[in-house]
Amino acid sequence: MLRCKGANRVKLRAVTMRYSRICVLTLAGLASVSSGMAVAQTRVAPPPAVETTPLAPPPGTSPVQMPSAPAQTPPAPVPDAQPGPQPVQPAPSLPNPVVPQPVQPAPTLPGPAEPQPMQPPPTLPPSGQPAPPPAQQQTGVPDPNATLAGKRGDASDIDEVVLVAKPVLLLSGQATWDQGFQKLSETFNVLRAEAQKAGLTVAGRPLSLFVETTDDGFRFDAMLPVAAPAGGQAPAFGPGVRLSASPTGRALRFLHVAPYDDIDSTYETITAYLEAKSITVKDAFLEEYVSDLKDPGDPNLEINVYVQPK
Repeated sequence: MLRCKGANRVKLRAVTMRYSRICVLTLAGLASVSSGMAVAQTRVAPPPAVETTPLAPPPGTSPVQMPSAPAQTPPAPVPDAQPGPQPVQPAPSLPNPVVPQPVQPAPTLPGPAEPQPMQPPPTLPPSGQPAPPPAQQQTGVPDPNATLAGKRGDASDIDEVVLVAKPVLLLSGQATWDQGFQKLSETFNVLRAEAQKAGLTVAGRPLSLFVETTDDGFRFDAMLPVAAPAGGQAPAFGPGVRLSASPTGRALRFLHVAPYDDIDSTYETITAYLEAKSITVKDAFLEEYVSDLKDPGDPNLEINVYVQPK
């Protein structure tokens, strides 16, 4: 029992020393941890700001004003797609070389105009004789289809024209209303034959001036415009044919485009128009035959009817 108690004491002492070391190591570790935490909790103060002093400008110079910083603007948005390459323009063509023109000679000044001889005034014919035809300026070949108005008429309109005298071959006659168309056609054939025999050129459409009308018929002066004879000398004509002049002055033109048998309707229109306008006219009516008098039933027969106010 004593050996057992001694051995237990030795074991007890050894255990007590080992326990003491463990306690010392544990206390040392806790102390080191506490010191580390204290060091971690200690705040390090930041270094003080360094005060800088601007450098003085060199002598003889003025201090430079520092521009204030410009306000920052937001950057412009960048387009998504880049523009494609532009087509290359061709180089401009060089102008043609200037070719020198030959010098034109100075125009010669015309000489002084020669005075023209004065034409004597026309003399009036004795009473009872037809007026001589007026002189006609020959500016070209006479037109056998020329009309007194100078332009074609319109059936839906009434023209106010001025008649100019033309030299005519005149042949008076009379006829009944039933034979009027045939008589006028035969008379114009006689006038054309006389103009051809005398060497006169036809210069217009045939005319008929109705100088008197009755219930049975009418009297007329058939006229054929011709070019003025050379030298003003009237050649010899057949029985009843003479050289005269067509009517002149202001006139109203009515156009008839229909068969000759329907010409009474055109005169009824003329009478109604004159009464509505209170226009007093001469008793003689002048007909100009734009179409040849071949068929009285021709629906395209064209006749100008001239009425002259007083």
